[in-house]
Amino acid sequence: MPATPLPTATILGYPRIGRRRELKRAIESFWKGNTSETELQRTASELRAATRAHLVELGLPAAGGAVPESFSFYDQVLDATIALGAIPHRFADATGGSDLATTFALARGDKDHQPLEMTKWFDTNYHYSVPEIDERTPLAANPAALVAQLAEAAAQGIESRPVLVGPVTYLLLAKASDDAAAGFRPIDRLDEVVAVYAELLAALAAGGAGWVQLDEPALVSDSLAVPRAEILTLVERAYATLGAATERPSILLTAPYGDSSAALTRLGALPVEAVQADLVRGTLPEADLSSGALATAFAGTQLVAGVVDGRNIWRTDLRAALATAVRVQDAGIATVIGTSNSLQHVPHDVADETKLDARLRSWLAFADQKVAQVAILARGLAAGTAAVESELAEVDAILADRQAAPGVRDAAVRDRAGAVTAADRNRAAEGDRRDAQRALDIPELATTTIGSFPQTTEIRKARAAFGRGEIDQEAYDGFLRDEIARVIRLQEEIGLDVLVHGEAERNDMVQYFAELLDGFAVTEHGWVQSYGTRATRPSILWGDVSRPAPMTVAWSGYAQSLTERPVKGMLTGPVTILAWSFVRDDQPLSDTAEQVALALRDEIDDLVDAGIKIVQVDEPALRELLPLDADRQAAYLDWSVGSFRLATSGAASDVQIHTHLCYSEFGEIIDAVDGLDADVTSIEAARSRMDVVDPLGDHGYSRGIGPGVYDIHSPRVPSVAEQTELIQIAAARIPGEQLWVNPDCGLKTRGYEETVASLTNLVQAARAVRGA
Repeated sequence: MPATPLPTATILGYPRIGRRRELKRAIESFWKGNTSETELQRTASELRAATRAHLVELGLPAAGGAVPESFSFYDQVLDATIALGAIPHRFADATGGSDLATTFALARGDKDHQPLEMTKWFDTNYHYSVPEIDERTPLAANPAALVAQLAEAAAQGIESRPVLVGPVTYLLLAKASDDAAAGFRPIDRLDEVVAVYAELLAALAAGGAGWVQLDEPALVSDSLAVPRAEILTLVERAYATLGAATERPSILLTAPYGDSSAALTRLGALPVEAVQADLVRGTLPEADLSSGALATAFAGTQLVAGVVDGRNIWRTDLRAALATAVRVQDAGIATVIGTSNSLQHVPHDVADETKLDARLRSWLAFADQKVAQVAILARGLAAGTAAVESELAEVDAILADRQAAPGVRDAAVRDRAGAVTAADRNRAAEGDRRDAQRALDIPELATTTIGSFPQTTEIRKARAAFGRGEIDQEAYDGFLRDEIARVIRLQEEIGLDVLVHGEAERNDMVQYFAELLDGFAVTEHGWVQSYGTRATRPSILWGDVSRPAPMTVAWSGYAQSLTERPVKGMLTGPVTILAWSFVRDDQPLSDTAEQVALALRDEIDDLVDAGIKIVQVDEPALRELLPLDADRQAAYLDWSVGSFRLATSGAASDVQIHTHLCYSEFGEIIDAVDGLDADVTSIEAARSRMDVVDPLGDHGYSRGIGPGVYDIHSPRVPSVAEQTELIQIAAARIPGEQLWVNPDCGLKTRGYEETVASLTNLVQAARAVRGA
């Protein structure tokens, strides 16, 4: 065992945005020039100190490295890029005079530099900045931020544990830069990168770190460019080197987000001091456990049993979790209670949700409650079940109450879902639909947006005033009608071909529907980081889902009455509603998706009856939920595509169904994208410079496609020339009659000045290519 073993309770990470999004506000104030970097760093230091102290109060030991140092200004992969000094050559003249300035330059870009590409972190709704690596990308250890945070913790009397994305995962998540030689793979530089990691570990040891956490979720994924068996071999190679280093802290190697059971015995044999396994999504290797092979492999190594779910917000079945941990300990393995992954994916504290129904609130566990659960289980593991029997019995009663509560099961909803047939998932033939939709008179290279327009301060103030009762329904509706009319006029002036109503009435593309569907609840302070300073409040899907009344018809119908141009009805698809909510865990996701799809099917019927001839059903999370295990992917794609088709297949041939997909790698699921059978699909493509069009062209995709030409996740305004070039790249592979021109995503987070300039350039670019 290491000289100082990990305490028997730990977590892999904690939310870093602040209980009231203090970090978001501080960073955005800095971006606006209202505060200095020194002031921003002070705020961040205060947040880190408060988090450490709070985790100790919740039950994590202050000594021994139980408290993870998982803070980030933007994202953990970008932090690793800074720590490795792996700054792409194209940013040589864009980085500032500090690591923080460099971080924001890479993340956000500027007028002359596109930011790093952004995509989803494994199968979560968290986004990371994709490293760009080639043969010449510089590598130089930069441990300054890590060491400084260690010193902060030590000043508090807390021995914290620095957290870094591990070298294998880092390189497998990277992309070859545009300057890389043909055939180059970032993973080809593993040995060089491992050498820099060794330097970082030496600096941390010198800075007083007893433990360091290296996250290797690549170990549980079949969705990377390298097969999982090869990933394990690469991990063994990397950690043989790191483990042999004489100047380093003890290493906790983690394998979160999935099942590492097939690799666990080999991981235990590595020269590291602790290995974590996700035992919520994964299992124990039963044969190795019963034969003693696992215990032999873990001789001298601790196993962090990730038995508390870090991905969802339901109370852990403590009795079952403790039984799993006891099995590991009884097998002769030194066992630590931990979480399945970082708690960055859940909100801070259920106690903040005073407006939630008390019964529902009792079923929930946010980050603070999960830390407390870890502490209870650690006590039970050390002292025996009897020592925590009262806590176990309390949770037993809560779990039973949840299953018996009204609304959890609705016979009418279940009967309707049970009556769905194959015919309910199929529309008329593609060619027949195309002929019927010519009446819409949409031009070639049609221009449109994805849905939302900027959520201005005035919109947020009006919504807040209405929520506080300061204005009544009539006044609020009048404000929204004025805003919709303004957005329609603006789009006509810019020259867009297919319009949207702007979604001024919507606080969030999922929460809006959650507030109008039965079976959902929404939180007041349940913020979760999506990327950078962007946070969302996932809704809670706790019961059977149905639609008591139309949700979007009045606003879409009003918008269409203001213009002769077609206006899209805007809905969020069933898979995305599930992906961006905290979903009940007591039935298969496929069953829940069917219920949501049927509610959306009814909404589409009502939109069409109101005169809406184009309906967009957004599924940006389709790729996000793809299981990391290859043997589960086909079943997922079958039910996810099926739920979309159930929602949309009631539409007549002359109704054009759109969908939208964003910020994931879609080439590997192109068959599923085709299987959605949408008449038009818009898709993120600007940051990747149209990477998606080659798979679409190779596939022979035959319906409308709108690869994004305007990256809305950066404040920069793309020029006419830049957008023209992207359209031309797409037009080289996709026939013009299929090609649409649009931004990457909705415009909710952007300001009007940059939005108008960017869309004006977009329309000019489309017209230039159309007239060429």
